[in-house]
Amino acid sequence: TSSVYKWNDHYIVFDKVADQFVLLNALKKELEEVTVRNYQDPFYDFNRNCCADTTTSTEWEHILLTANLVADKKLQQEYLDMHATQFEKWPEVSNGFCNASFQRLLLYRNGRQLMLVISIPKGKTLAELDPLTIKNNPRMNDWNKIMRKYQEGIPGTNPGDTWVFLTPLSKP
Repeated sequence: TSSVYKWNDHYIVFDKVADQFVLLNALKKELEEVTVRNYQDPFYDFNRNCCADTTTSTEWEHILLTANLVADKKLQQEYLDMHATQFEKWPEVSNGFCNASFQRLLLYRNGRQLMLVISIPKGKTLAELDPLTIKNNPRMNDWNKIMRKYQEGIPGTNPGDTWVFLTPLSKP
């Protein structure tokens, strides 16, 4: 699968990089007119160790989405705090991810911009798996409703849109 993803004029490299600062500096040097952001450490990390069945798929597809946090600093902190305590206070959320066979879910932040990476078994689609997160799981719906007050679309999204999907570029 591709490690380069795109939405409008946003390009994302999602891959293991030996030295991310070498890559960042090279991109900044070659693309002086482009804003380069680094999403280094996730502030939220779900993996199959959170599940009763810890079995992981051997091959994964990565789904990348991006959105902004609202400008209100207090609400931004609430959002981060809710994710920091989600496994204890909202275990139904990670249970929903387990039910949907999500392999890993990472959430990164750079300023107000969020980057969400959902890893699913290769050959599956988010469209078929995501509904399983809420199946017989009303607390997941509650969580999603609460999260909406903290998030908004990045510049260029349509009114009312929040998360946008980044499309993987085809390998040459």
